[in-house]
Amino acid sequence: MRIRMISAALLSTAAIGITACNPADSNNAEPTQSASSTPATTTSSPAKDDAKPEAESKKVLNFVGMGLQSAQDTAQKEGFYALTSHDALGRGRMQAFDRNWKVCSQNVAAGKTVSTDISLDFGAVKLEETCPAKDEKPLVAEGGKLPDFKGKSVKSARAALDASTSFTVKDASAEDRWVLIESNWKVCTQTPKAGTALNGQPVSVTAVKFEETCP
Repeated sequence: MRIRMISAALLSTAAIGITACNPADSNNAEPTQSASSTPATTTSSPAKDDAKPEAESKKVLNFVGMGLQSAQDTAQKEGFYALTSHDALGRGRMQAFDRNWKVCSQNVAAGKTVSTDISLDFGAVKLEETCPAKDEKPLVAEGGKLPDFKGKSVKSARAALDASTSFTVKDASAEDRWVLIESNWKVCTQTPKAGTALNGQPVSVTAVKFEETCP
């Protein structure tokens, strides 16, 4: 009787072992997914920003006489987006408020057909000012010699020199004022004189405001 009980126990243990090792057991088998249950993977390109239109050929309008802001808005409507401007009087002033400036010149002649990806540059003066006969060119130390600064803005005089040059400014009047906004001041005298070879020597100028007369 005891032998039969032992045999029954062994058979029961073997059956449990076989069941535990059965690869079909849902607790031990590798999880499987049917094609219908597999989540779909979608590859999409990132959304594109509103890009400017492709370049095309167009005739340039006549912007001279327009307010700077109006000229820029009109140019953009025509497809020209690369827009710059500069002080036509050569004083180096920034066009911070475009509505206060008017266009005196443009770098691309009116009526010329060009690609719309070209850069349009407007020479401008303030509304109350008179356009010059031609744009004032930036001062340049040609041939390594000191330019003639007389009548030019202090800002443009400074810009014509190497950044390492010592440059001092003094009020030419007897008021001994601080020269704060250099584009609003014009040079009266300079040392050394125009045409002097630049060899690293300091440069100094005296100046008054543009609406004033040099003493």
